[in-house]
Amino acid sequence: MGLVPIDVLLKKADAEGYAVGAFNCNNMEIVQAIAAAAEAEKSPVIMQASQGAIKYAGLEYIAAMAKLAADSVSVPVALHIDHGTSFEQVMKCIRAGFSSVMIDGSKLPLEQNIALTKKVLDVAHAVGVSVEAELGKIGGTEDDITVDEKEAMFTDPLEAERFVRETSVDALAVAIGTAHGVYKGEPKLDFDRLKKIKELVKIPIVLHGSSGVPDDAIREAVSLGVGKINIDTNIREAFVYKVREVAAAKPDEIDPRQILGPAREAAIEIIREKIRLFGSSGKA
Repeated sequence: MGLVPIDVLLKKADAEGYAVGAFNCNNMEIVQAIAAAAEAEKSPVIMQASQGAIKYAGLEYIAAMAKLAADSVSVPVALHIDHGTSFEQVMKCIRAGFSSVMIDGSKLPLEQNIALTKKVLDVAHAVGVSVEAELGKIGGTEDDITVDEKEAMFTDPLEAERFVRETSVDALAVAIGTAHGVYKGEPKLDFDRLKKIKELVKIPIVLHGSSGVPDDAIREAVSLGVGKINIDTNIREAFVYKVREVAAAKPDEIDPRQILGPAREAAIEIIREKIRLFGSSGKA
């Protein structure tokens, strides 16, 4: 079917009250797992490349694998850069064929974040690429990006309204109590804040750091207007735990396919579970 911008996927999700899963891919098996899970669930899906994935696999490899995966399924697939660190990096992703990009200026003062986002938007929209931005800092660590808990800052609803008004960004990642990585305890999401943001901001809202958030909280977030939900840690856990299990059961196995194949199946299952949780199953 080919790659599509997230704007196409999220507008439909926003109108119909479900969320589209954005799943981080680090290698071929996880790319295959995302595509297979989406096809099995007849769901739209977003493949995301993080900073770590780009460093590990290479930008061109990630783009080529995602394009091939999108062409092999009947459901709509977007390829998205997660936490783009600079204008220059985002431009490289667009040139590589990404259908969507995120520019993360959340550590900048509001005016500078707006200016950077507008600069990206001017180029991206001209070539049909969607743009996600972030307002407020999401705690935790994702690859090379770390936000200390003391620095984590919830998104101000009025700032969100101004940000969207001045940038016309396609989707906005907000900080309402989630964190990247493994949670130390059960996260407590600020649903009142989310509700207020959605009342003021008429575009899809993005929830980062969603691995480990209880299912009931995810459902509540979707009901309040979250249209894109990012998952990385849960996929890594399912994949690596299965690798360890197979390696322990078969210590003499030297065929990578016999180890990575079951890990791919484990990734498919957790992604399918998330797709059903987000309500996007059957929405392709």
